[in-house]
Amino acid sequence: MTRTVATRRAGRGQWIGLAVLVLPVLLISVDLHVLSYALPFISASLSPSASQLLWIIDIYPFMLAGLLLPMGVLGDRIGRRRLLLIGAAAFGAASAVAAFATDAGVLIATRALLGIGGATLMPSTLSLIRNMFHDDRQRRTAIAVWTGAFAGGAMLGPLMGGALLEQFWWGAVFLANLPVMAVLLVLAPLLLPESRDPRPGRFDWPSVALSLAAILPTIYGVQHIAQDGLSWLPTLAIAVGLGLGVAFVRRQRVVPDPMLDVGLFRSGAFSAAIGSNTLGVFAMVGSSLFTTQYLQMVMGARPLVAGLYALPSAGMAMLSAGLAPILVRKLRPGFVVCAGMLIGASGFAVLAQLDVHGDAIPLVLGIMLMAGGITLVLTVSSDLILATAPPERAGSVAGLSQVATEFGGALGISLLGSIGTAVYRADLIANAPAGVTEQAVTTARETLGGALEAARTTPGPAGSALADVARVAFTHGQNYAMLTAAAALCVMAVLVPILLRGIARRESESTGSSRH
Repeated sequence: MTRTVATRRAGRGQWIGLAVLVLPVLLISVDLHVLSYALPFISASLSPSASQLLWIIDIYPFMLAGLLLPMGVLGDRIGRRRLLLIGAAAFGAASAVAAFATDAGVLIATRALLGIGGATLMPSTLSLIRNMFHDDRQRRTAIAVWTGAFAGGAMLGPLMGGALLEQFWWGAVFLANLPVMAVLLVLAPLLLPESRDPRPGRFDWPSVALSLAAILPTIYGVQHIAQDGLSWLPTLAIAVGLGLGVAFVRRQRVVPDPMLDVGLFRSGAFSAAIGSNTLGVFAMVGSSLFTTQYLQMVMGARPLVAGLYALPSAGMAMLSAGLAPILVRKLRPGFVVCAGMLIGASGFAVLAQLDVHGDAIPLVLGIMLMAGGITLVLTVSSDLILATAPPERAGSVAGLSQVATEFGGALGISLLGSIGTAVYRADLIANAPAGVTEQAVTTARETLGGALEAARTTPGPAGSALADVARVAFTHGQNYAMLTAAAALCVMAVLVPILLRGIARRESESTGSSRH
């Protein structure tokens, strides 16, 4: 005789609450991609030094990556909804100040506050979903909505940035955050339940310090190798960060109330899900480094037009997120993640065929396949990661998931960017046209933007020839980077079904767990 174990199913209130949780996710994702379009306008308005401009770009992801895990743990202790509201208020206030910043120092400080606020929002939303949706099928659907919003925001960020910058001044990209944060602050107390760990234990401040000391220099080193090439300072930073990371893991094994349950990594499925998540973001973010420049500086598209090219991929990402819960009821999760990896790899293979003439059809097709495949991977892997967490520790696991996401993005920019840059520089030096000064070639070899500026100031046919050579070299470097991303996804596609072979179809798993 069998007995059914009742699982509390979410009602209408929880689904309305999910719509509220989507708001900060969409906003954070858009914010990660919109600033790149505003940087030329910020540079013209505030005249930052080269160092200040670097900090304007870097301080937000540094603070975000460093605080995601501690903020997830803090939410488990003080309440995830409370932390979400505190973060939303801080994010809104910092956005208002950033919009009207009168000098680079103020903008750097407010970008740091935005990073702190963002670090509270992402793990809070995921951990609230874990505690609002206890039924496996409903939770998978909720995570699919969450992932669709995140991926869709990444694709819509360029469109939003282009539209705002064509109509308003650069501060508008920050002011756009305020209505969303206001709605969240009003609706969250009404529609979201509070949840926390009933027995949180002591808050381990040394572990917080170690996690920050491990993550920040590692992210710094990875990003600066991407920007400036291999040198001793970022290499030392990575070595120090990794060493402190080892110390952090060792501490988690001995303290009575660890910040992170490192025993989770003994599960091959959990490690495979984290790895898939990291690699998916690695490929998606690394590719965007090239496609945005290709659209604007090779194809010559205005910011708004460049953003419009992303619309089909945003639709594909949302469709893919919606299909993921259906597919895992029919197929093993390992096979679904494998399929997503292969679809994403096919998109990168298409993007690797782009040439300097700027054909829109393969560009749009490649981005659509990439977005659809990677979103499928992120949706399934996010559910697998969160399903391992007991509800009371959902914040720390959600924070870990987001740290993996940040590392994936930083590694994508660093490794794919380094490959593209190496090919670009070799091609440009080998094919530099006659009549171009050595100084102009030196400037041109740094970035495509620098090459186009050097070409503009070089008189006669030599300037036009330099611009043509630079565009060809950039496209060649982009092709190699896309092939590298495709190869990485193909390798992971082979490994994932093996690592996740112990996880059955989610429908049969849920059915089996309901009887004993």
